[in-house]
Amino acid sequence: MAVYRYKSIDEQGKTARGRLDASNEVDLQQRLESMGLSLISCKPLSRASTAISGKKITRQDLINFCFHMEQMSRVGVPIIEALVDLRDSLENPRFREILSAMIAAIEGGKTFSEALAEFPRVFDEVFVSLVRVGEHSGELNKVLFNITETLKWQDELAAQTKKVLIYPAFVGTVVMGVIFFLMLYLVPQMVNFIQNMGHELPLHTRVLIMASNFFTHYWYLILLLPTGLFIFVKYLAKRRPDVAFWLDAMKLRLWLIGPILRKIILSRFANYFALLYASGVTVLEGMQISEDIVGNRVIAKALSDVRRQVEDGKSMSESFSSVGLFPPLVLRMIRIGESTGGLDDALTNVSYFYNRDVKDAIEKLQSMIEPMMTVVLGLILGWVMLSVLGPIYDIISKIQM
Repeated sequence: MAVYRYKSIDEQGKTARGRLDASNEVDLQQRLESMGLSLISCKPLSRASTAISGKKITRQDLINFCFHMEQMSRVGVPIIEALVDLRDSLENPRFREILSAMIAAIEGGKTFSEALAEFPRVFDEVFVSLVRVGEHSGELNKVLFNITETLKWQDELAAQTKKVLIYPAFVGTVVMGVIFFLMLYLVPQMVNFIQNMGHELPLHTRVLIMASNFFTHYWYLILLLPTGLFIFVKYLAKRRPDVAFWLDAMKLRLWLIGPILRKIILSRFANYFALLYASGVTVLEGMQISEDIVGNRVIAKALSDVRRQVEDGKSMSESFSSVGLFPPLVLRMIRIGESTGGLDDALTNVSYFYNRDVKDAIEKLQSMIEPMMTVVLGLILGWVMLSVLGPIYDIISKIQM
């Protein structure tokens, strides 16, 4: 199925432009007619161009989609009618085009999950798998409700993370601006005055002069080096799986950030695995899907090792314990879930505990970052003032004596 950029006209004579997935131009024309549009012209686009253009489908769009479909499914509204109602009320043109393509696919004989699978950039493998299970079990509304709650949790977690990062980013920018102002403008002027006095300068003043000279002559390196290093490491990680694995391992060991990241990943795994298991997905299939969504190669490899051990006949609790990566809380809950037959409930409890711990850890981290940034800025300013004013004070004291 290709992506076409089209120009069309509606019943009122107003032109409309956009993009739409279609098998060919005839299929495109039929899909536009179902939207009340008449095709004027079209042009097929390459996948590379479609990947970077168009309005992004946000998590909030997906939450609204799942909530609407869950409510419609609960009261017995057919899938196509529910999709049409939602499409006509959306403001995001790209999402409207996706829903139109889904409607055409379902009318052509595909199931709801198969229509979703045509847009992997919007609906990931977990999303499609859960919907497929909901279709087979006849409990699509429950599955959509669980997906909605999961997306809400992810949105809340993302909002908390942004809240933590905004203040350090702002203060860090201010600190860097102050440092550049001091090193490029203020310190050189003060240093010229101090050096003209002809007295021997203390060590901290000489270090400040060296730092100021470095900033003056190599300021572009200070600005470009971090960005260049980041791009290089990212490129290397894409080319070298071992480098990517090492970076993911380092992320889990970072001071302050590592433990929080580990809890977020384990919470995501427990939440999704419980959702898959409760929806009827087998343990092995659920673990295989979970490997692709945890977002960390170290934990994904650990899950892969666990899955292979379960395939060889070991119990889940023994398999998870043998990899030595999962904390006692996860192991205990899995052991309880296995013995009671309520593995989904046990993992839901794991997700709940970790969600609470993540919220508390983020709040504590935020409360620590503010004074830490203030102390750093204070130390830098104190060093500059001491290095500049100290020699001046010594000279004045000698003159008075």
